[in-house]
Amino acid sequence: MDLSYESTRGNESGVTASQAVLKGLAEDGGLFMPNQIPKLDKTMKELADLTYQETAYEVMKLFLTDYTEEELKDCINKAYDSKFDTEEIAPLSKADGAYYLELYHGSTIAFKDMALSILPHLMTTAARKNQVHNKIVILTATSGDTGKAAMAGFADVEGTEIIVFYPKDGVSRVQELQMVTQKGANTHVAAIRGNFDDAQTGVKNIFGDKALKEELEKRGCQLSSANSINIGRLVPQIVYYVYAYAKLLANEEIDQGEKINVAVPTGNFGNILAAYLAKQMGVPIGKLICASNENKVLYDFFATGTYDKNREFILTTSPSMDILISSNLERLIYLSAGCDPKENEKLMSQLSREGKYTITDEMKAFLSDFYGGYATEEENRQMIRKVFDDTGYLIDTHTGVAAAVYEKYKKETGDQTKTVIASTASPYKFSGSVLEAIEGRKEEGDEFAVIDRLHQLSGLPIPQAVEEIRTAPIRHNLECGKDEMKELVGSLLA
Repeated sequence: MDLSYESTRGNESGVTASQAVLKGLAEDGGLFMPNQIPKLDKTMKELADLTYQETAYEVMKLFLTDYTEEELKDCINKAYDSKFDTEEIAPLSKADGAYYLELYHGSTIAFKDMALSILPHLMTTAARKNQVHNKIVILTATSGDTGKAAMAGFADVEGTEIIVFYPKDGVSRVQELQMVTQKGANTHVAAIRGNFDDAQTGVKNIFGDKALKEELEKRGCQLSSANSINIGRLVPQIVYYVYAYAKLLANEEIDQGEKINVAVPTGNFGNILAAYLAKQMGVPIGKLICASNENKVLYDFFATGTYDKNREFILTTSPSMDILISSNLERLIYLSAGCDPKENEKLMSQLSREGKYTITDEMKAFLSDFYGGYATEEENRQMIRKVFDDTGYLIDTHTGVAAAVYEKYKKETGDQTKTVIASTASPYKFSGSVLEAIEGRKEEGDEFAVIDRLHQLSGLPIPQAVEEIRTAPIRHNLECGKDEMKELVGSLLA
């Protein structure tokens, strides 16, 4: 059976990979899923000898089946180049009894670079393949990292425009500065008076607005997404879990066929879903440890089978996880329902109407690969400090959540399986919170004084991405209410 894509809500099927990448979101509001999850056609032993770029090709060719070998390799080589400050692209560091998969060596020092470095190339290649002559308008909501990584990827890419919405007061100062100083004549960013869920809902509503779509079509524009709802974001994320296992094997940290666990700090659910798909492809992964912060909607879901967003939204020191609607969970719900779009549509409609839904016992049993846990703000601080005091290794506030939940998991289950923790951002991206965790008090001074103090304490080099924003001029100062997003998009594309 040839691999194609279908909507999780049933109204589209037989869609090619390049068409799914271009569209981002299905027209019925569903997410694109492959009609089968392919198996790796190389053994882990064979993959152990490959570079990151070679591994990316071996994984992505199985999902992006209408891209030629030449097209796909060209996209990969343009993405994973000197923008990353290490040849390994995603190195593994062993510390405090776990393996930290460092996903923050790209140009915006967060894991979103891993997929957003390649998405613009996948998208422009897809446009050529499908004879699309419209300008592609990337519309994205961000909880902090996606926005900058997407703008950096699409800046001045011919035939594209990018508009990013982020929650005012809901991101770190470094995250905000990275966005508002972004160069590129085709880049736009606006702070919305609301939280990330408001931004994400607003973007989804714009995608579903047929009148706006027709109006933009007349102006020679078509919308697409750089959020993790886009399959072109999800597929590249599978790569680093395959690569991590292969590298553990190459470094003789594990034996052939030995299972590992994976712990992932989780907000929108794309990153841990990629680990699940890697497991389905044949990577020997045992438990998928889904780590939440105090916005523990996913923890409650895995514990009870009820997803309920009707709760207080809490601003934490791990803002990229401050999310109550985890969009990518829909893909897992679809799989757990036996790929029944009617059942999935019923639950998603319920979420939209009532803010909650409950899955069946059979669906809950399907999720047994997952362990849900959460860490409080204090537990997160203690874990960052413990890892640093014990080993000298510095982790950020999102990775701290995953490390704290991993410790809880071990205590609760006694499972000593070797574990890879997805380390999703440089500590310098959240320097104030990291420094406070290490020193036990809030450091006085501006963001950059704090960064310098953290460097002095840890000896960890300050990334170029941080140095660049010290003196960069502010280029974007748009702000709007959550109900004014559509009007703003219309005015920017007028």
